[in-house]
Amino acid sequence: FICGTQDVHKQLEGRLSAFLGTDDTILYSSCFDANGGLFETILDEQDAVISDSLNHASIIDGTRLARAEVVIAPHGDLAALDALVAEAPGPTIVVADTVFSMDGDVLDVAAVADVCRRRGSLLVLDEAHAVLGPDPDAAALADIEVVRVGTLSKTLGSLGGFAACSAAVADLLVNAARPSIFTTALSPADTAAALAALRVVRSPEGETLVARLRGHVDRLAPGHPSPIVPVVLGDEERAVAAAAQLLDAGLFVPAIRPPTVAPGTSRLRITLSAAHTDGQVDRLVTALAGNEAPGALQRAAAV
Repeated sequence: FICGTQDVHKQLEGRLSAFLGTDDTILYSSCFDANGGLFETILDEQDAVISDSLNHASIIDGTRLARAEVVIAPHGDLAALDALVAEAPGPTIVVADTVFSMDGDVLDVAAVADVCRRRGSLLVLDEAHAVLGPDPDAAALADIEVVRVGTLSKTLGSLGGFAACSAAVADLLVNAARPSIFTTALSPADTAAALAALRVVRSPEGETLVARLRGHVDRLAPGHPSPIVPVVLGDEERAVAAAAQLLDAGLFVPAIRPPTVAPGTSRLRITLSAAHTDGQVDRLVTALAGNEAPGALQRAAAV
């Protein structure tokens, strides 16, 4: 708003807009800032935001910054979501991850968009973890206002975040979103790196990398929809001990415990990458078998 935007920033914003099918895109120093700036800017006291119960931390903190009422919807329950939106006395925003960060399951984007279309709600999709999709098509998002929030630091391996949106929402964010006005712009080096990575993603090389990642996931948990594969062990001590055993074997698989996940659902959180080798994935599968994880992996694949 004051200064700091350079040509490389505008180039990346334009490429992201074309990639995601939106009028405009606003860059932020992080995806956390993108959510922090979005909700406090577009919401006020008369509004309600309906948030999935498994949304990740920056959505939770972003909605807390807003002056609106925050209503938590049961995870993946479309009937409950529709009822909560219908009960809200004023304008509503529905927000959800498209890939949920601790379970690795995916949002039914078309069905949630249909609720928003019927109820006149704005839809915010956080696609930070959507390396393998879902990739909503234009028809699924037609005739509703949509903001697509994302990160440059996962799929694209750089740094920063963005909000891809309509021209009207972009104009509002440029003029009123505090995390973009009152912080330093994303560095030109990080921006250029993200721009180069986006070119790779949209090329045959990118298709090969995505297919490689898809193959890694299927070797570990066939049919699982994302590279985040949870192995729910329940007990905290058991999860920590399993993570330590894997680390001793040269495999970094963090243990996730409350309050990050609900009590009794402590887990190993596997995050696969196209940079992993077939041999590394084989080692992981073998090591997990020694931790009695195959049953948990089968349950993950059935999500």
